[in-house]
Amino acid sequence: MVRKLKYHEQKLLRRLDLVNWEASGGNLAEVRALRRYRLGRREDYVQYKALARSVRSLARRLRDLGPASAAFRARCAAALLEKLHGLGLVNSRQSLSVCESLSAAAFCRRRLPCLLVKLRMAQNLRHAVTFVEQGHVRVGPEVVTDPALLVPRAVEDFITWVDASRLRQKVLDYNQERDDFDLAA
Repeated sequence: MVRKLKYHEQKLLRRLDLVNWEASGGNLAEVRALRRYRLGRREDYVQYKALARSVRSLARRLRDLGPASAAFRARCAAALLEKLHGLGLVNSRQSLSVCESLSAAAFCRRRLPCLLVKLRMAQNLRHAVTFVEQGHVRVGPEVVTDPALLVPRAVEDFITWVDASRLRQKVLDYNQERDDFDLAA
């Protein structure tokens, strides 16, 4: 048996219905995305959703322009598609229909830990986030410790291990590519 609630407890729990409780106001998709992509902060996902929503609305507005502004529409659509393709958010530059289906998950897939898993530098997303936070990964000449970094297509080829990283040394040992000069240093 459960004891009877005191007055102040009843007052605090007056508006809470434990039988028909919904998880955080119905944002289960958001919680799933936070877990799936190992997002550390909810604000990042909210920002990705807002960016995706603004791109979709811009694509819709470009699509709905009249026939009098066909040249302007084509120029702006090409610029938008080029920008999104360069960021790696869309795969093709063919039409605005790919922009209208852009989601926050596309932004999450361009984060550095997701690309580490894609490049097979990490087994799973949890390890990839740990590697980035510990400073084992660099993008170009810069060591990155923020897992929220969005990596464009042009920079994707420059994701490597830091020179002094133990993980890099283990990979070189495994592949039998470690130089004797590195052993002396």
